[in-house]
Amino acid sequence: MKSQSIVAFGEPLESTTSDTPVPTGNQVLLKVTHCGVCHSDVHLHDGHFDMGGGNKLEVGAGMQLPFTLGHEIEGVVAAVGPDVTTTKEGDARVAFPWIGCGNCPTCDRGDEHLCNRPQHLGVSVPGGFADYVLVPHEQYLLDYTGIPDGLAATYMCSGLTAFSALKKLGTPGPDDAVLIVGLGGVGMMGLQFAKAMFNCRILATDISAEKLAEAEKAGADATFNAGDADTAKQIKAATDGGVYASVDFVGSEPSFGLARAALRKGGQAVVVGLFGGGFAMPIPLLPMQAHTLQGSFVGSLAETKEMLKLVQDGAVDPIPVAERPIEAATDTLDDLRNGNIVGRVVLKP
Repeated sequence: MKSQSIVAFGEPLESTTSDTPVPTGNQVLLKVTHCGVCHSDVHLHDGHFDMGGGNKLEVGAGMQLPFTLGHEIEGVVAAVGPDVTTTKEGDARVAFPWIGCGNCPTCDRGDEHLCNRPQHLGVSVPGGFADYVLVPHEQYLLDYTGIPDGLAATYMCSGLTAFSALKKLGTPGPDDAVLIVGLGGVGMMGLQFAKAMFNCRILATDISAEKLAEAEKAGADATFNAGDADTAKQIKAATDGGVYASVDFVGSEPSFGLARAALRKGGQAVVVGLFGGGFAMPIPLLPMQAHTLQGSFVGSLAETKEMLKLVQDGAVDPIPVAERPIEAATDTLDDLRNGNIVGRVVLKP
């Protein structure tokens, strides 16, 4: 099979050839039809995450090169192992990629995505920038009937990440407001899911006028340009003292600073993005403001099924999705790195 693979961190991906896997036991071989390109792919391609202050978290030490990225995977079942009972060749499925070791207390709780020995497709093991991907068990393959091809793939990371983060906000009241910080692919998903999940005002902020215009078209109740010097003051003025909660889909020093500054007393900020940086604050302010600061990393298999049902029921509007040939993987990573993509791009082998 052919893949677009990392051969050196930060260098263009290269076309590589390897044997097509043969599924054994409970394994399923999926022929990839679409694979989304995510901002975390950019960090993996770089080989590190920015920790702020000139510090880096290296991710390449345990990665054997060449390595195939791609964790938003959609395809058709090409072959199944002898122990597979319900999945059949020809079934159209999306793959839940956030697979754990299956043998630890975290996995036993259903939180495989938080496992310390992960087997995440396209992150820990080869992923979907390829003709085929090997899925370890049919339980990770989900029916996406009713969701357009290509769009379905994006729900396996950007959709799930947004949905899981928003679930952490509880139940805002009708007079509350939730702020979406950052309107990339995940942030736009967050806007759509917030509209479906909450009965309150949904606000959005970004530094891109184009993305703010897209958010207004998508139904945001109000938008704010994060590049303004007084954005937090504008938001507080529009919400009578601050928002109930904010979700930072960028994860940079400026975006997280705005997500915190826009909160009312007792508000909650959830950080999703991995752009990088660091932050510090006076400890007494945390209890005095009664803020809750929380991280959120993708989501569980149970949340994925709950999310897909919401989409299949027609409660969530689609985000813009563009298709590109898999040979455009490197250019797409560069476009993401430079903030030049509205919505999501999926690659077609």
